[in-house]
Amino acid sequence: MIWRAGDRAWEFPRSPLIMGIVNVTPDSFSDGGQHATPAAAVAHALALAAEGADLLDIGGESTRPGAPAVSESEELARVIPVIEQLAGQTDAALSIDTQKPAVAKAALAAGAVIINDIAANRTDPKMWKIAVAARAGYVAMHMQGTPQNMQDSPAYTDVTAEVRAFFNERLERFTEAGLDAEQVLFDPGIGFGKTVEHNLALLAGLERFKNINRLLLVGASRKSFIGRLTGAAVEDRLAGSLACACRAAEAGTAVLRVHDVKETIQALQIWTAIR
Repeated sequence: MIWRAGDRAWEFPRSPLIMGIVNVTPDSFSDGGQHATPAAAVAHALALAAEGADLLDIGGESTRPGAPAVSESEELARVIPVIEQLAGQTDAALSIDTQKPAVAKAALAAGAVIINDIAANRTDPKMWKIAVAARAGYVAMHMQGTPQNMQDSPAYTDVTAEVRAFFNERLERFTEAGLDAEQVLFDPGIGFGKTVEHNLALLAGLERFKNINRLLLVGASRKSFIGRLTGAAVEDRLAGSLACACRAAEAGTAVLRVHDVKETIQALQIWTAIR
């Protein structure tokens, strides 16, 4: 299968693409405030690219559970200067992590080629039309609820089956909006409206998504379920994150969204050599 984003195209199967996380925020769950200025965010992104990141995911609004919403103007002020600077300094493909169509459109104009959308459960097709017009890659994530309420009481009968059904339904909606299937990547939304048990079931059942005939992105890096299982503080969740990355790679995941690029690449190199 092929994933297309602007003038980029990646053919699979292949080793997972590594998407480095660049949070231009004061309140993200892991590294909030560390890269909140454009200069700090650009430096961090270039460092991740130097470590081997294929993609850089720039976000200006925290989506941790209970995080307050950010205004459109504030989000634009955070991310657009970073994308504009990175566009001329790295070959890594740039992704905008946003729920807002206007932010996505401005980011694509500034040099991004991917929209990473946690709110793919919306009914309004405006975001998808923007992806169509720009021929952008589009990551559609499953989320039960919103960041403000998603962890209140998430409930499923069969979480993997229900997320898979969501992906199939979304693919029909995207096609109606003019979005080519080759532009689409699906993210099961680890930690977004899921309990620890739901997250584990999704990771254990990643192969069950193969019949949707589209590629997956998995983002489990440093997430709270690792802490709940192990007692590790957020800054000590590298080992758990690497275990999730290797499991996702085993299942044929196309993209791994991670904080720790160098370490993830090394883990995958050893995992590949063993296989």
